[in-house]
Amino acid sequence: MQARIRPSVLAALVMPMLAAMLTAAPAGAQTTSVRITSPLGRTGVPGVIRVVAQVQTAVAGGIVPVHFFVDGASIGDDLDGPPYVVEWEDANPYEAREIRVDVEDGTGGVATDSVKLPALEVIEETSVSSVLIEATVLDERNRYVSTLGKDDFRLAEDGVPHTLDLVQLQTLPTTFTLLIDASQSLHRRIDMVKAAARRLASRLRPGDQVIVAPFRTAVESTTGPTADAATITEAIDAIRARGGTAILDALATVPEMFAHVEGRHVVVLLTDGYDERSATAYEDAMTALQRLQATVYVVGIGGVAGISLKGETLLKRIAAQMGGRAFFPIREEQLPDVHAAVASDAFNRYIISYTPQKQDADGSFRAIALTTPHPNYRVRAREGYFAPKPPPVKPTLEFSATYSATAAGSLSARDLIVVEDGVVQQVESFEEAVSPISIAMVLDASGSMRRALPVAQAAARSFVTSLRPADPLALVRFADRVVVEHEFSERRQTTTEAIDRLQAVGGTALWDALHDSMLLLKQRSGRRAIVLLSDGRDENNPGTAPGSTHTLADVLALVRETDTVVYAIGLGSNVDRPALERIAELSGGTATFPLEATALEGEYRRVLEALRQRYVVGYTSTNPARDGAWRNVVIAARPDGVTIRSAGGYRAPVRAVPPQ
Repeated sequence: MQARIRPSVLAALVMPMLAAMLTAAPAGAQTTSVRITSPLGRTGVPGVIRVVAQVQTAVAGGIVPVHFFVDGASIGDDLDGPPYVVEWEDANPYEAREIRVDVEDGTGGVATDSVKLPALEVIEETSVSSVLIEATVLDERNRYVSTLGKDDFRLAEDGVPHTLDLVQLQTLPTTFTLLIDASQSLHRRIDMVKAAARRLASRLRPGDQVIVAPFRTAVESTTGPTADAATITEAIDAIRARGGTAILDALATVPEMFAHVEGRHVVVLLTDGYDERSATAYEDAMTALQRLQATVYVVGIGGVAGISLKGETLLKRIAAQMGGRAFFPIREEQLPDVHAAVASDAFNRYIISYTPQKQDADGSFRAIALTTPHPNYRVRAREGYFAPKPPPVKPTLEFSATYSATAAGSLSARDLIVVEDGVVQQVESFEEAVSPISIAMVLDASGSMRRALPVAQAAARSFVTSLRPADPLALVRFADRVVVEHEFSERRQTTTEAIDRLQAVGGTALWDALHDSMLLLKQRSGRRAIVLLSDGRDENNPGTAPGSTHTLADVLALVRETDTVVYAIGLGSNVDRPALERIAELSGGTATFPLEATALEGEYRRVLEALRQRYVVGYTSTNPARDGAWRNVVIAARPDGVTIRSAGGYRAPVRAVPPQ
């Protein structure tokens, strides 16, 4: 579908380019450019976002003033050189925002970049609930029957009989949306199209309204809802035939534009059936109309080439599925009969509702058969409906990135490749992970730690006091058994005092320590991490049996279930290196193995750096199944020298079970 650019939009695009050309710096002048690299979308969690700008400049010293704005309001300045960063609290991700960065280049010029953050969608679990259909009943002489009740109808969905909840003759005010094809293919018959539209709008009942909605590749300037005849006529007369045609796109747009209009909806589509530009699938257009509970009538008017067999088939299918009728007048003299038929049909209809037994939101088509036992009566209603599609699966995955000496040291969304179960995904959001992270610090206090304990305590204290104040910390020690010294707190003195009290005695319940720490973290929302220090294997004090009641397999299962990243420090030569490496790799963390306790402070410092160099990427999965299955996800970087570690996937959400 080709897009048309309105003059105002074109001006908005062209004028900044003209201004840039007119104010371009002379040859040899200092030049500065800026690019926002985080965030480039939203992940769905309110909180602090790290806004990062990458600046290229020829200014001496490489330091330039950088100013950050959200919706035109300043959120801070960075004046001391790279990295250029401010933190901003995205308190309401359900409102659209625009981030802008301005950079002074030292010559009076300003370089700028901006990123629009669209409002997040509210995704709800959906079910079919009840279905509303409209029906007309004709006798053997084609007269409308208006005396039937609930016992006079039989309904089956996909062949299964259903009980009707409601049957009543239509009395609601009606809004008629005249969806008028104004494309170039109808330019020779546009007068007949207008005449048909005027006639269809000429006889309204009290309370009825008309919306005039011309369309080409999209629904354009609309008029209404109104009952004013002059307004309706003027709107129809103002239509000019030009451009391409997108019938299904136009039909899919109607519910979005007019759902706020109360009462019953009837759509009258006037077209030649020549759809050359639609990007909307037929099923999606019908599903949208069903949400509006609209009946669709079609008036097919042959254009330059008449109505093709394909076009006629499409129009008849639309009318039949949406419970209306299709008319194909050849001459203008036939239009009064078309109008009379549409008006009579629209004003002599039953409203019927029922609750389907199958409540799955699976997007499938459900066939409806509505009949009456009266042998001489014919029932006309829509052929069925499409069940709602399940809401999309939108994972957000956290990962860490490390850079070689030759790498740039920064990432943007376009640097990432995300592959889920072998299928490349479209990255929608990317930002540095700065929201608080709940950390369980797990310390080995077994007898084998006795010699290294004073140095290990000093390194642990240094790590604790270097954490961000907003990150809740729990302290867990283990030997023959696991003891939670304190649960999550931001009071660092509590942790350092507990570290000072540690004594080394007993065996090494390593798997129990990791297992219990993950259960502790499972109760926490948001980001989770374990920082483990141990110098031994999982064994009892004599070294003759396992030290834990849980197994390595139990720990590995909880890593995925709790989405916890594990940073393991294995001290000395007696550690279970393969097991710790496996746990860290599965979680997206790291495992390091210093031989001497004097290296522990440096290892903790590397963990701190890793915690601060984490990112969050979000996308809409190409697999919409809500089956609870594990999805393997590979995140890779396009630039050389960047190593990415992640948990390797996520577990898909489970479809909600409709209430019985």
